[in-house]
Amino acid sequence: MEINLNESRQVVQQARAKAIQLNVNVNIAILDTAGHLKTFERMDDAFLGSMDIAIKKAKTASLFRTSSENVGEYLKPEAGTYGMVNTNNGLVGFAGGLPILKDKRIIGYIGVSGGAVSEDLQIATAGAEIFNQN
Repeated sequence: MEINLNESRQVVQQARAKAIQLNVNVNIAILDTAGHLKTFERMDDAFLGSMDIAIKKAKTASLFRTSSENVGEYLKPEAGTYGMVNTNNGLVGFAGGLPILKDKRIIGYIGVSGGAVSEDLQIATAGAEIFNQN
C-alpha cells in the first residue's frame, strides 16, 4: 500500500491547518514509500532554507522507517555510528520527519521544517496521524 496523490494532499492539508493554528509558516514534504517526492508545499513566508530540510527529514524517516528524531540518536557525536550522518547525501536527525500510517502500515513519510523543532514535530504529527484518528 502506498500513499496516493489525494491522500498526500489530505496529509498536507492537515499539517497546514496545524501550522496555521501555531502561527508558523513551514515547508511540508510528502514522500512515497520508495522515498520519492509525492507532494510539497511551501507556505507563504516559509524559510527557503527549510525546503531542503523538510525533504531530508522525510527522507531520513523513509530510509530507516522511523522518525527522523529516532535516527538522530545514532547521529550524536557520542554514538558509535556518528559517521552515518554523512551517508545518503546527508541525514537530518532531529524532529519533524515521520512515517505516515494507514491501517497500521507505512504508506509514506512527512517532513516539516520552518518552525522551532517542537513546532515542526507537532505539525508533522498532525499530518502523519490523519488516517489513524478515531
